[in-house]
Amino acid sequence: MTAHALGYLRTSSATNVGADKDSDKRQRAAIQAGAKRMGCEIADWFYDAAISGDVELLERPGFTAMLDRIESNGARTVIVESADRFARKMLTAELGILLLISRGVTLMTAAGEDLTDTDDEMRVAFRQIAMSFAQLEKTRLVKKLRTARDRASQQAGHRVEGQKGYLRGNPELVRLAKELWREGRTLLTTSALLAERGYVTAKGLPFSAGQVKRLVEA
Repeated sequence: MTAHALGYLRTSSATNVGADKDSDKRQRAAIQAGAKRMGCEIADWFYDAAISGDVELLERPGFTAMLDRIESNGARTVIVESADRFARKMLTAELGILLLISRGVTLMTAAGEDLTDTDDEMRVAFRQIAMSFAQLEKTRLVKKLRTARDRASQQAGHRVEGQKGYLRGNPELVRLAKELWREGRTLLTTSALLAERGYVTAKGLPFSAGQVKRLVEA
């Protein structure tokens, strides 16, 4: 009998989400190929679109839906394209892996690396090193973008903002987000309540969990 597995996908930026983008297709193709090599069949897919790798796993709707499926179904293998698709921050990744281990779940990359293998000290060390480099690369990218915005601001004669511009441009949004979140709500629930009050992105969409996280930490 063919073993069943679950496919988990994540895309950080909303600009890389959509039928005309390749992030979803690339990840699915890699996971399907990996599942075939492992002798598994993907029984269901879970996708966190426009969710940063820094966002805590239990704040991701796709991941939490997958946990619900795991607890109600026999699938005990999850396959991701690569370790950084699961999470970029080492702490987030390690806590997520422990969360899956506690449920008897094996987390595999499409290349066949068992991210939940804690018996091999070298494998655990290499996994942590890989996560460290993924986190370092993201930090480098953020710094590069900030430098580019600063240069553009000097040339334009006024401040040019990136995606975080709403933090400075709408103090009422920041205040309300913090107020709602402090009442014990999750980031996604806070986003939904903000949307009900008319606070959405420039594209008319609710804020992602990562965007709400930046608001409440501002």
